[in-house]
Amino acid sequence: MVRADVCVSGSGAVAMSLALSLAAKGWRVAWARDPQRHVPGADDVRTYALNARSQALLERLRVWPLLQAHACAVSRMAIHGDAGGALSFSAWQQCQAELAWIVDAGMLERALSDAIGFSPLIEVVPAVSENAQQTYAPLLAVCEGKHSAARQALGVRFERQAYGHSGLALRVEAEHPHQGVAHQWFRSPDILALLPFNLPREGHGFGVVWSMPQTRVDELLAAGPQAIEVALNQALVGAGEQAVAAIGHLRLCATPASWPLALAGADRWCGEGWVLVGDAAHQVHPLSGQGLNLGLADVDTLVSVLDEARKAAPWRSPGDERVLARYVRQRRLPTLAMSTLTDTLLNLFADERSVIKDVRNAGMSLVDRLTPLKNWLVGHAMDRPSA
Repeated sequence: MVRADVCVSGSGAVAMSLALSLAAKGWRVAWARDPQRHVPGADDVRTYALNARSQALLERLRVWPLLQAHACAVSRMAIHGDAGGALSFSAWQQCQAELAWIVDAGMLERALSDAIGFSPLIEVVPAVSENAQQTYAPLLAVCEGKHSAARQALGVRFERQAYGHSGLALRVEAEHPHQGVAHQWFRSPDILALLPFNLPREGHGFGVVWSMPQTRVDELLAAGPQAIEVALNQALVGAGEQAVAAIGHLRLCATPASWPLALAGADRWCGEGWVLVGDAAHQVHPLSGQGLNLGLADVDTLVSVLDEARKAAPWRSPGDERVLARYVRQRRLPTLAMSTLTDTLLNLFADERSVIKDVRNAGMSLVDRLTPLKNWLVGHAMDRPSA
């Protein structure tokens, strides 16, 4: 039997980051991963936008230097409404080197997986569903994502509100250099985001996240890559002459991927001997690019809470529900705020009434002129670590 302080169940970036973070603090970790899930290869087209807190966490785990060599810094974000509204954020206004870093999803997971291989305090064990009699740990950290079987086995309700939309992830090469600028267009019925990236060509790549009704996604996937490329360029033309002049023609460079979008949350995040982390606890719309950042903030907070509790009361079990409740109290409100913001924005721009369209675009432009409010919004999104 494997004995550990914490059993981390899950195979993705959040699970691996938690295992590495716990091991860095001296905890013995059993990493229960799904043997059927392989670390993403070079054909993974997903990109992640990492905020300052996530970047700092990965730096502490010593995987950031490898990622930074291929990552792209976002110097400015241009957000566009559907009737002339516009909002712009820049790194220099925030007195920061960058607003975010765009990284390759597969590269991130491979770097974390490789780092786990060098940790003497992490032991890989079978998935939780298969190792009931093989692993003992006073705390089970469930990081299995939105379809978590362990969460279901714990009797936790996961209330899910489907949007009827899917996210289409693409990797494209732009005619003109991106200059570190991220673009996002809020329209009805779709939301299009272009994240600057250095693949497939240095300075000319974009990771695309295109949210649209499920029926439209199905049509595009059935029509094939060429039809998707045509539709994407038509959407860019529809965004206006400025967009075309800044970006130029977009060429599809990889096989698209898609997933259904929803707003979801667990009714309980912890209990005696168990805790939910990342998408196992909450799911938000990707329009803000904060899904992984919320999960990594969960990791950062949980490890901090466990470490502080061990120093204050070393006799207390890491699975003590009173300790885990501190983590929940610190993470509930920020997560609720982000999920409410993304849900409100999505519903606001889904309303096609002309009066609503005018109000939302005027509001977007007004926020652009209110510097203190802009600074608060971008500071909240960046989640800068305290000094």
